[in-house]
Amino acid sequence: MALTGNRFIEPVLEILTNWVRKLRLDRWLDQRRLRYLIRLLPLRAIPFWIAALLTGFVAVGYEYLFHAFEDFGQGIIQKHPLWVFGLTPVAFLLSLWLVERFAPGARGSGIPHLMAAVEILPAHKGLIHKLLSLRIAVIKILSSLIMLLGGGVVGREGPTLQISGSIFQWVYSRLPGFWPRVSQRIMLITGGAAGLAAAFNTPLGGIVFAVEELTRTHISYFRTSVLAAVIIAGMAAQTLLGPYLYLGFPKIGNPGLNHMLWVILFAGLAGLGGALVAMLLQRISMWKRKHWKASRKYWGALVLGLTFAALLYVFGADAAGTGKPLINRLLFEQSNQIPWHLLPVRIIGLILSYSVGAAGGVFATSLSTGGVLGESLLQYFELGDLSHNLLVLSCMIGFLTGVTRSPFTAAILVLEMTDRHSAIFYFLLAGISASSTARLVDKNSFYENGKNAILTALGVEIEARKPEPEED
Repeated sequence: MALTGNRFIEPVLEILTNWVRKLRLDRWLDQRRLRYLIRLLPLRAIPFWIAALLTGFVAVGYEYLFHAFEDFGQGIIQKHPLWVFGLTPVAFLLSLWLVERFAPGARGSGIPHLMAAVEILPAHKGLIHKLLSLRIAVIKILSSLIMLLGGGVVGREGPTLQISGSIFQWVYSRLPGFWPRVSQRIMLITGGAAGLAAAFNTPLGGIVFAVEELTRTHISYFRTSVLAAVIIAGMAAQTLLGPYLYLGFPKIGNPGLNHMLWVILFAGLAGLGGALVAMLLQRISMWKRKHWKASRKYWGALVLGLTFAALLYVFGADAAGTGKPLINRLLFEQSNQIPWHLLPVRIIGLILSYSVGAAGGVFATSLSTGGVLGESLLQYFELGDLSHNLLVLSCMIGFLTGVTRSPFTAAILVLEMTDRHSAIFYFLLAGISASSTARLVDKNSFYENGKNAILTALGVEIEARKPEPEED
C-alpha cells in the first residue's frame, strides 16, 4: 500500500481539517495544502519519535527518583544502622508483594522480558501484555525504588529498558487502523536501544546493544528507527540533565603495550567472576521456581531481607545500593584502599537482593562489583599506580561482559561513560578477553538464560527465525 493512498490520507485529512477549523486557520490551510503536508510527513517514523521522546522524559524522572531513594536509604544506614532490621525486610517484602500482586512481568531486571517479547513476535502477539505494558512499567519503578530504599543492591538500567519497551509497545498499540504498517518487533528493539541510551547517556552503547543483544535481524532493516530513537531519547534526557558523563573523567594517562597483558588478565578474571555470579543467580531462580510456592516467597523475602540487614549493619552503606558512589571513589580517590571484605560483601548483597524476586537490574551493580574486583586485584598484585583506572575500568567491562555476554556493548558503554577514547582498544580487548573466559562457565548470557526461562513459562517454543525486511 502506498503511503499516499486514500485509505490513509482521507482519515488524516478529516482529522486535520477539523483541527484547522477549530483553530481558525482556514484562510492559510485549505484541503489542497493539507494533502501536500500529509504527503511530506515521515509517517512510519512518527510513532518511534513520540515513543523515544516519552522514554527520555520517563528515564530522567526515574533517575531522579532512584538517586533520591538511594541517598535516603544510605542516610538511614549511616545514621541509624539498627533501623535496617526493620526497614530492609519490610522493603523487600513490599517490593515483592507489588510485583506478585499487580504485575508479575515486572520481576527482575527486565531485559530478559524485552528479549522474550522480541522473540515471540509475531506469532504470539497476545502474550506481549504479560511482558510489556504501562502497568508493568509503573510497578517496575515502584518496586525497584522500594528495594533501593531498603538498601537493595539493584540498578535502574535494566528496568529502564523494559520500561522503554513498554512505552514503545503502548504507542504501537495506539496506532489507528489506517496508519501505514509499522513493525512491532522493530518498535520493541528500538525501545531497548532508546532506553539504554537514555539511562546511561550513551547513544552508541544503545545502538550496539540493540544489534548485539536484542536482535538477530540485520541492522539494515531498522537502522533509521534505532538511530532516530536513540538521538531523540538521549536529547530529551540531556535537555533535563544537561550533558554529563555517567562516570565522569577519570585519568588514564598514556597506556603502553606493557599494560596489555594486565588488561587481558584482569578482564579475563572479571569475566569469569561475572559469569559465575550470573550462573549462581540463574540456579537460585530455577530452584525458587520449583520449591517456592505462594506464601513461601514472602517468607523467603523476609529471611533474605533480615540476612541483608545484618550485612548492612556490620559493613555499612558500601554494601548497599547501586555502588555508583563506590565507583567514583575508586576512580577519583585512589589513595583510599578498600578492605578485603568489600568484594564478597557486594557479591552477596547482589545475590540476596536479586533473589527476592522483586524488580531491579544487575547492569550498574555489575559495573560496581567489577570495579571493586579491579581494585582488589591491584592490591593483591601490588601494582601501585600502574594505570590504576585503566585496570579498574577493564574489570568493570569484564564483569559486565561476564554477566551479559555482550563485550562490545560493555566496552562502548564504559568508553562513552568516561570519554576516554585513548583507551578504546584496551576496552575492546578487555571485552573480548572477558567474553572468552566467561564462555568457560556458560555459553549463554544471564539475559539469554532468563529469556529462555520466560519463554518456557509462557509455553512458547524457541525457534530460529528469518530476518523480516520491513523498514529501511
